[in-house]
Amino acid sequence: MRQILATMTFAFGLIGLAAPGLAATQYPLTITNCGEQVTFRKAPSKIVSIGQGMTEILFSLGLADKIAGTAVWVGPVLPQYAEANSRIKRLADNDPSFESVVGQEPDLVAAEFEWHVGAQGSVGKREQFQDLGINTYLAPADCVAKVNTDGGDGVRKELFTMELVYREIAELSEIFDVKERGDALISKLKKREADAVASISGASGKNLPIVFWFSSKEVNGDAFIAGKNSAPAYILKAIGARNVVTTEEEWPLVGWETISQANPAVIVLATMDRRRYAADDPKVKIDFLENDPVTKELDAVKNKHFVMMDAQSMNPTIRTIDGIETLAKGIKSFGLSQ
Repeated sequence: MRQILATMTFAFGLIGLAAPGLAATQYPLTITNCGEQVTFRKAPSKIVSIGQGMTEILFSLGLADKIAGTAVWVGPVLPQYAEANSRIKRLADNDPSFESVVGQEPDLVAAEFEWHVGAQGSVGKREQFQDLGINTYLAPADCVAKVNTDGGDGVRKELFTMELVYREIAELSEIFDVKERGDALISKLKKREADAVASISGASGKNLPIVFWFSSKEVNGDAFIAGKNSAPAYILKAIGARNVVTTEEEWPLVGWETISQANPAVIVLATMDRRRYAADDPKVKIDFLENDPVTKELDAVKNKHFVMMDAQSMNPTIRTIDGIETLAKGIKSFGLSQ
């Protein structure tokens, strides 16, 4: 399946700030989103958001009062949105049912991942919602140069970049007629990224071999490791470090014998509230690494070069910038940026 680059039907810049005094959105507004044309007659007034990353972008744009329900959470919401989030119905921690979503009577369902809302959506297909008069919007980061037809987390054909998240912010701010908020958010995120990279600019990561471990179905089994074009790969490129994985799968299952051949200098461990798998717990991850006969010989393990990173920072979200900051601090604290 070949995904179509999500583009607005009118021109606007995503790189840098737009001119002050932006014009109001003109409705009807039609966009092409992940291969589907979607027309908005007015700004949506009732949203169901599926995916923590999507929800936090909506919060960041000041749209909490329009969210009728959320689903798919792996950890706590960003602290500044905790109070607003507490007032919003959580339909499910994981995948919500189609009935629970449409039961909120939304005029927009916004999803972070195609596996929830898409051709094989676990929640529903886009046409199912459209048949009920409900628009859908999918995060461009999950469809641009990414194939999601084989199940799992998909295959990413090109390196993820934050420009895809900035596109999402710009499109949503246009849809909701809050373009100035969108531009301000993009500007803030770009500055944070530049500052994080500058903090280790003298060493620029020194091409360090690093592995990102999200979880494992079985603690002593193969691990879900970030692929070569994933959001963690973007984090590594930003700071000049090297991914030990070369597959295009987003989160391939990789054996520790294979990982050991690359002998990573740092292991980044996902932290989350989710406990779907035993290895969701970072303490369980560390216990395994320090006691398994293969992994305990890795340089990263012998030197205790573990970086704890919020799982959402490993997904293509606004928290990817947090991931750059977190890894940069970790590399400096280990003395690896000298």
